[in-house]
Amino acid sequence: MKVILKENIKSIGKKDEIINVSDGYARNYLLAKNLAVEATASNLAKLKSKQDSEQYKKGIEKEDAKKIADKMERIKPQFKVKTGENGKVFGGVSSKEIAEKLEKEYGIKIDKKKIELKDTIKTLGITKVPIKLYEGVIGSLKVEVLGE
Repeated sequence: MKVILKENIKSIGKKDEIINVSDGYARNYLLAKNLAVEATASNLAKLKSKQDSEQYKKGIEKEDAKKIADKMERIKPQFKVKTGENGKVFGGVSSKEIAEKLEKEYGIKIDKKKIELKDTIKTLGITKVPIKLYEGVIGSLKVEVLGE
């Protein structure tokens, strides 16, 4: 019997996947526990429209991410940090500070976890910081660190 899974089931399949299982397993376990629905023509049509809708939303989100990436190429946020006599930086610029500055000054809201900064920026000058905006879309931001 063909069924459409409603949830991820370990060793069986993932949500919205069409699988073929024995009739008894489908009726007594999957359908009884509301883990799956029978793969009828109407249920398959619902699944198709749901997948098309998700695909459309993903396309829009990817286009938005590309626009943000283009905008980030043109901006250069500046951070002032305290420095010692030899130009040694005290502290540094973290991904949290970069995310806050982007939101406050440029209106770009990005999760700090998406900023791919291995460690805080501890050097003066311009540093290129990669930011993962969406699946397959990585923006690059030039961050300028100035001494006080």
